Amino acid sequence: MKNIIKILNNVPLFGGLSNGQINDIKNIVVSKYFDKGETVFLEGDPGNGFYVVAEGLVKIYKVSAEGKEQILHILGPGEPFAEVPVFTGQPFPANAQAIAKSHFLFFPRNTFVGLITKNPSLSLSMLAVLSMRLRQFTVQIESLSLKEVPGRLASYLLLLSEEQGKKDSVRLNISKNQLASLLGTIPETLSRIFAKIADMKLIKVDGRNIKILDRSGLTNLGEYSK
Repeated sequence: MKNIIKILNNVPLFGGLSNGQINDIKNIVVSKYFDKGETVFLEGDPGNGFYVVAEGLVKIYKVSAEGKEQILHILGPGEPFAEVPVFTGQPFPANAQAIAKSHFLFFPRNTFVGLITKNPSLSLSMLAVLSMRLRQFTVQIESLSLKEVPGRLASYLLLLSEEQGKKDSVRLNISKNQLASLLGTIPETLSRIFAKIADMKLIKVDGRNIKILDRSGLTNLGEYSK
């Protein structure tokens, strides 16, 4: 198991905190381990704390009355999830499932709220993370409601390149089935769109590695495919 202090120091949520504050956080952490496919929590479960991904991947998703799954987020190391119940005390608003063998850090709500009271800078960090998450939701809702699938995929690849810090390439950290759910389509349609965008010489696909050949063209597709 990785050193908990080292993990916490690499979590943006806790950026700028002193060694003493990081140690206080370490003292309330509960390590939880999940196998691939194992449920972390279900929508409606008590919101008794939040998590940070130490290792692995988690998907946050909703299921419609018809049984259709819509992925909201795919989160990896260093990223928090289920933070909202820390502030509201409400049940979890979605489901969470490990999509790889994972190690999550769990922060019990009551004890964490006590830490926030003593460390106002921590609440500011959480607000910054929540603001970023809201931006991601806004982009996702706009894509799902206003754009056709090619535009959704183009926008996602551009956003992923920003997150990975690479202008000319991205690596998908999820399966194409999961990506299809994230983009609100089906795997067969997504495969056709990948092939179509590749034929347009905008990208080159090599498994999960995507080379961006024409960034401006991909940007135009994302902006005008509505």
